[in-house]
Amino acid sequence: MTDMMSIGASGVRAYQTALTTVSDNIANTGTTGYTRRTADMREIAAPTGVTGNGAVTTGSGVLATGISRSADQFRAADVRSASADLARSETGIDWLGRVQSALTGNQLGDRLTGFFTSANAVAADPTATTPRSAMLEAASSAAASFAATGKALDNVAATLDATADNAATALDSLGTALAKVNDGLGRSAEGSGARAALLDQRDQLLEQMSAIADVNVSTDTAGRSTVRLGGASGPVFVAGSEAGNVTYVRGDSGAVSFAVHRAGTSASFSPTGGALAGVVDAAARITGARDQLNNIATDFAAGVNAVQAQGRDLDGNAGAAMFTAGTTPTDLSVNLTDPRGIAAAAVGGGPRDNSNLVAFASLRTSGGFEASTTTLVSDTASTLAARQQVADAQSAIRDGAIAARDGVSGVNLDSEAVDLMRFQQAYSASSRVIQVARETFQSILDIR
Repeated sequence: MTDMMSIGASGVRAYQTALTTVSDNIANTGTTGYTRRTADMREIAAPTGVTGNGAVTTGSGVLATGISRSADQFRAADVRSASADLARSETGIDWLGRVQSALTGNQLGDRLTGFFTSANAVAADPTATTPRSAMLEAASSAAASFAATGKALDNVAATLDATADNAATALDSLGTALAKVNDGLGRSAEGSGARAALLDQRDQLLEQMSAIADVNVSTDTAGRSTVRLGGASGPVFVAGSEAGNVTYVRGDSGAVSFAVHRAGTSASFSPTGGALAGVVDAAARITGARDQLNNIATDFAAGVNAVQAQGRDLDGNAGAAMFTAGTTPTDLSVNLTDPRGIAAAAVGGGPRDNSNLVAFASLRTSGGFEASTTTLVSDTASTLAARQQVADAQSAIRDGAIAARDGVSGVNLDSEAVDLMRFQQAYSASSRVIQVARETFQSILDIR
């Protein structure tokens, strides 16, 4: 009778653990990062065979040995990789959109067209004051548009720096949290619910890291993670209970660099995924756009000033420079303030001579300033559209990776309901075994 009671008691204890585990799964159906858990059962074995008196020995019940997570490390790695690729593209899309807005927000192309159109109006009536004033106004508008566009790009770059610094700080925080989880895993009991919760937290932290930078992850038998940034050959960012910190620098040339500082050493890394890789792409795009804009501004100002210098103004004097550049090539201002100073006539021509203005038409064609500005804008737009298409595909890949992972680790309410009924029946049956054993034992006592 005592064997029956101990067997029944073991079943009650084991299936109580199983019911608790299933209940936990059901309660956390919508919890982000929760991995389905199961209660591990094993028989409490007794020596098998036949005893000396001919009785056959049997098992001694069931034991819940621990809690297992239905996790797949390979599918989790696929999610991290897909997340890193998508984050890079989405970050690039965001900053390409900002660059596009900076290039188009001040209507530089229209202002350049307006300037050359105003030169044609002066050519139609070289002695009239109104067309000359309109040309100077158009020159001021073009200069202001260059300056505003350049400042807009500089503001985008400054905001990018702040965003990159924030991303590095967020990565530091995640690394610190992971180091604490590693420490907890080293002290947690195998098969415990606390260990399962720590492993869930670990996987969530790794997935959040992958959205910032591509991570290479290795785990030891205790589940503690060692994380490298920038791929398998990158520097160690987290190892055991020690985490490093990440720094970001953008040089005067626009080049971006990242470094990990840990355990008294520093090592640079080149992110190929995550938001940091998108920052690298954005910095290159901003620098490229700034260089092209500088070249357009430099060539435009130099070309106009050269045309001015080879002609004569309304008073017969040599034409003065129309534009002056400030600290940057795009920081243009109009140097010429008197409409009479526009050099419409050629050397030796009279007040009504407009032959020097032909050089403005030639400059417009040879310089290609409007076309270059249009190309700069259209190239950015086409890159943005292409990147969006890539992001759409990567989003689908990531969704598929998440679905594959969740198919293994996610909670299915139908299967949990079945388990709940099965374990409840087993619990009730084990309780009934105890009750029968008691009743039988009492009956034996009553006979005596």
